[in-house]
Amino acid sequence: MKLVPQSAPYIRKNISVKRMMMDVIIALMPVVLFAVIQNGWAGIYVILLSVIFMVGGELVSHMLMKWPSEMKIKELFTKEGFLKVKKQFTINNITAPLISALIYSLIMPAGAAPYVVIVGALFGIIVGKMVFGGLGSNIFNPAAIGRIFAAVCFGSAISSATTSGVVDTVSGGTPLGQISDSLSNFGYAISNYSLSDLFLGNVPGMMGEVCSLLIIIGGIYLFVRKSADIRCALSMLVSFTIIFLVVGIVAYCNYAIENVGEFLAFEILGGGLLFGAVYMITDPVTSPVNKVGRIAYGTLAGIITALIRLVGAYPEGVAFSILIVNMLAPTIDHLTKKSSKYSWKQAVAWGVVMLVVCIIAAVAAKGAL
Repeated sequence: MKLVPQSAPYIRKNISVKRMMMDVIIALMPVVLFAVIQNGWAGIYVILLSVIFMVGGELVSHMLMKWPSEMKIKELFTKEGFLKVKKQFTINNITAPLISALIYSLIMPAGAAPYVVIVGALFGIIVGKMVFGGLGSNIFNPAAIGRIFAAVCFGSAISSATTSGVVDTVSGGTPLGQISDSLSNFGYAISNYSLSDLFLGNVPGMMGEVCSLLIIIGGIYLFVRKSADIRCALSMLVSFTIIFLVVGIVAYCNYAIENVGEFLAFEILGGGLLFGAVYMITDPVTSPVNKVGRIAYGTLAGIITALIRLVGAYPEGVAFSILIVNMLAPTIDHLTKKSSKYSWKQAVAWGVVMLVVCIIAAVAAKGAL
């Protein structure tokens, strides 16, 4: 076996990094345009600040990390010095943080305070990516870690921005927020926000998470182009759906809801699940290498998301679940490194895990009624 030294990013499929990144940007454009049209300047400045500080943060950090030896700072302002530094950059040093910035801005609320957007963006790109070595070396999704940092540090500022959005005509806040205290509030929530509202984006929430139709269109483009692995996305959606199907049945049997199908669709469309499954869990850098590992990875993300929604302190759990499975990706790689093919043992193991989780979810659902 011949070892070939290469620099990051280490992609795990037979397509170029440049093409993959351009496909992701193209797939994000409908969602970005929707956010801009729907929110106006309140959405535009969040996107602009995210792009400026994430792209700028990576360029400055990369320049410092790759600074030519024995070159003085004043030489940067000469033609020769500028060219030396320029050689350390590729187009990927712009497109990669641009994608992170767009995703980060789309999981923020329109009208968020500028300092909140800036702090989260810088934390995501520097602490979540550049300290690990930069492009292709990070273990965390930069957009997710930036968003969670902003939520933990400035939770009240983000909440107030979310519930005062331009499309919010109901004082109860976001769709999932209305049933976070009790599943028995579902009747009230569905009367305020219909499934068509959730599908078309006529609801309050994070800018890029509300229009399920455009997210699905972007996902189809990525999967057809093979620029995203459908195994991660599908396994996340399937595991989440199974768990909340059980939760819906429990709620139905306890007369808390009248329609299990409506409840299930509400949970799938009402938050950031679809956006996370299409644009975040599919990140090739932070996901496992082999196909079996990616199914386990996506399944675990769906389980954690469902449990956070059921018993956690937050009505949404996608970003948290993605960061948790990011940490576990190396372990999943190690445990599945010899599992290059699907087997009945894996199917049985998956079934047992889902059965145990569904039992836990059923007990939790009874307590949430």
